Amino acid sequence: MRDPELKKELDATLQARRELGEEYESALVDSFLEKVDQRIDGAVERRVRRQLAEQQMVVARGSRSPKPTDSWGERFGFGIVSLVLAIPLSGIGGGVANLPGLLVAWAGIVGVNVVQAARTHPDLFRRRKARKDSDWE
Repeated sequence: MRDPELKKELDATLQARRELGEEYESALVDSFLEKVDQRIDGAVERRVRRQLAEQQMVVARGSRSPKPTDSWGERFGFGIVSLVLAIPLSGIGGGVANLPGLLVAWAGIVGVNVVQAARTHPDLFRRRKARKDSDWE
C-alpha cells in the first residue's frame, strides 16, 4: 500500500475483527471503507483545487500581454556584443572584398539585430491599421 497510515488502519481493523469476532465484521468493514472513502475524497479535492488553480493561472497569464523574455541587461549586452563583433567583421569583410564585403558584413549585423528586436518586441514590425476619421470623433 502507498499510504502507511491507511495500512495501519487496515491492520487495526483486521486485529479488531479477530478480537471481536464475526458479528462485528460488517461494522468494522464499513468503518474502514468510510476511512478509505474520506482519503479518496481528500485526494480528489486536492487534485481538483490544484487543477483549478492551474487553469486560473493560465487564464490570468493569457489575459495580459506577454512580457519580453529578455531583461534590459540582456538587450544591452546583445547590443554591446554586436558592436564589438562588428569591428573584426568589418575589417575582414572590407579587407577581403572591399566595399561589397563591408556591406555584406554590416547587412548581417543589422539582420541579427532586427531578428533580436522582432523576437523581444513582436509588435514592433506589425502594420498598424489606418484609423478612419470616425475613430477620432
